[in-house]
Amino acid sequence: VTLESIYLDLLEPGARRLGTLWEADLCDFTEVTVALGRMQQVLRAVSTEFRSEGNCTSNGRRMLLVPAPGEHHTFGLAIVSDFFARSGWDVWGGPGSPDGDAFRLVRDTWFDIVGLSVGCASRLDVLAADIRALRAASRNSAIGMIVGGPLFIAEPANVDRVGADAMVVNARLAPAAALALLERLATRN
Repeated sequence: VTLESIYLDLLEPGARRLGTLWEADLCDFTEVTVALGRMQQVLRAVSTEFRSEGNCTSNGRRMLLVPAPGEHHTFGLAIVSDFFARSGWDVWGGPGSPDGDAFRLVRDTWFDIVGLSVGCASRLDVLAADIRALRAASRNSAIGMIVGGPLFIAEPANVDRVGADAMVVNARLAPAAALALLERLATRN
């Protein structure tokens, strides 16, 4: 089995299934915590090798990946982070990034794209305000905003609702989607 298959055929669908079980109230907090902890152990065990399999040469692009403020579902963000790093991106942030830190980072550091992950529909309005604020604070006046998570896959109109430029549907396609976004943004300027 390839490492990519572990990410795409085990970890991603496993996390989605765990979320479905949680939402249907078929798993309690302890069961979800134990299952997610085991999945995180697998991810940590393969992450370094997976990243090194990819393009070891930097593509010169910098990505900030952060959970939406108040968001606690960050496992998918960790997977996406590995795919970006494997594709030569300089990845900042990721799971565990403190709220508010993103605003300081985009003000102080040049990023080509900010990727935000959200799993709760009640946070969409807050996310829209944060995207506007991140654009205003950014050193890069043409910064791209990409969103991900089940809310955007289930309802693509949420991408426009929050003011993002694009969404990603899975980790494998995320780096290509980001490069396509940068090409679109370059033609606007």
